[in-house]
Amino acid sequence: MVSSRYLIDDFTHQDTWRLFRILSEFVDGFEAMSQVGPAVTIFGSARTRPRNRHYLAARTLARKLAHHGVTVITGGGPGIMEAANRGASEGGGVSVGLNIELPEEQELNRYVNLPIAFRYFFVRKVMFVKYAQAFVILPGGFGTLDELFEAVTLVQTKRIKPFPIVLYDRAYWAGLVDWMRERLIQDGMVRPRELSLLRVMDDVDDIVRFLLAHVGPSQAGPSQVGPTKAGGGRER
Repeated sequence: MVSSRYLIDDFTHQDTWRLFRILSEFVDGFEAMSQVGPAVTIFGSARTRPRNRHYLAARTLARKLAHHGVTVITGGGPGIMEAANRGASEGGGVSVGLNIELPEEQELNRYVNLPIAFRYFFVRKVMFVKYAQAFVILPGGFGTLDELFEAVTLVQTKRIKPFPIVLYDRAYWAGLVDWMRERLIQDGMVRPRELSLLRVMDDVDDIVRFLLAHVGPSQAGPSQVGPTKAGGGRER
């Protein structure tokens, strides 16, 4: 049996100091992201290969958004994240990578020009939402679904202001959307108007026009924020 003295010492020497690491990550993130301007967060699978049509769509979407002065935010890893950062960089815009430290290290992709490193998932999640005016969700797995449903829940519960949540590729998302319509709404778990928070789209140009109508292009053109070591410049 673990003694109460051990638990108290463990809390005193570890958990209290962890609060300072958490605060440090928030400060680093806020400082680095405060000047990025209008932004869209793009999610999708880390396993998507460069020749995959979803990779190509994410790259094209991000490049076109960057041409209109919209910052692109991703998780900074491979797959769809790399594609979106690549497109934003090619478009001359700000390409943000919110990287996470994992047991199996996720390597930051080379197309990020504003890298920020995080140890804590929940701090990173705040940055995804706080500085974006829209989400675009491309095909992905559990992590992508996690971000999707968290965003919908935050809007549904009015914890954040409503913003566009776009699902790219109707064929991929159709089964999930149909299930939500036929099961969640039918059983009274979700109101019909809440399902309308999700917009399913197939055309990249249509998505760009839709997002610009809600996000608004930057008056100064593509933002110019240089590389920073925020999030990685302090010991933890």
